[in-house]
Amino acid sequence: MPILQPTYKPPFWAKKSFVSTVFSGLARKVKGITQTRERITLPDTDFLDLDWSYAQQRSNKVIILLHGLEGNAQRPYITGTAKLFNDNGIDACAVNFRGCSGEPNLLFRSYHSGATEDLDAVIKHILTKAKYTEIYIKGISLGANMALKYVGEDRDIPKEIKAVIAISTPCDLKGSCDELLSWKNRHYAIRFLGHLKQKLQPKLIQFPKNLSITDFNSIKTLKDFDDNYTAKAHGFEDALDYYKKASCLQFLPNIKLPCLMINALNDSFLSAKCYPVKEAKQNSYLFLEMPKFGGHVGFIDKGNVYYNERRALEFVIEN
Repeated sequence: MPILQPTYKPPFWAKKSFVSTVFSGLARKVKGITQTRERITLPDTDFLDLDWSYAQQRSNKVIILLHGLEGNAQRPYITGTAKLFNDNGIDACAVNFRGCSGEPNLLFRSYHSGATEDLDAVIKHILTKAKYTEIYIKGISLGANMALKYVGEDRDIPKEIKAVIAISTPCDLKGSCDELLSWKNRHYAIRFLGHLKQKLQPKLIQFPKNLSITDFNSIKTLKDFDDNYTAKAHGFEDALDYYKKASCLQFLPNIKLPCLMINALNDSFLSAKCYPVKEAKQNSYLFLEMPKFGGHVGFIDKGNVYYNERRALEFVIEN
């Protein structure tokens, strides 16, 4: 598909990647949305918490929202989308990945960029409700990689799934990790690692045979975390094996339903391979937008409705 020409024009003060990224993550507030929590049990006996919000009128459409690394369903990039879709007659199911809903999950494993088995469980649960004939998926960052991997894998996609929107997608996890480990992103990397290690610490006591204090203390970088925990907990050989197998880039040629990817050119988290121009040009189902500005999930726009949220709604209406 030809590359789409973006129309995003940020406020003058939000053109720098750092400003738009940090403001959107720490300062943005979204009001006027009510979420209702539902807990589902996964096939491996663990649980996921889903935070639902609803359109005023009964709807047969729902959008599944997937957050990013160490996010949750209350992050403004999730609630902003949920509110916009609710206001336009579409229900929203905001997924909290394992251990991200404010309560530790039950197993040694947790979540990762390629854990499409959990997304599959959510979709199957939603289909049991029988009220939804149209399901859309919007993923942010880690959640975007998961969403695209899900629809590109060798599986039967339920006919109810109509389209996917992926925002600030780290298509190539190795490249994205390298970017996060670079000096320019040190403040982000330190913050992410702090949250991850804090959440991992209770598992030292809960699962002493799976994780030693030596392993825990050796975690100094995000890659160390993936070597010592993510890979071991989820069946990968090491961090590089995880990055290779979980990256959605390799699955993009197999996608057979409309997918919109919006990756800002000034997103400091993304490497060159995270802009899949060749794959988009060769797949009529893959639509790629590369705005000049926007940082990482920082598409600030008028009226507290972000550009990526408006484009997501437009894409859903079109498909």
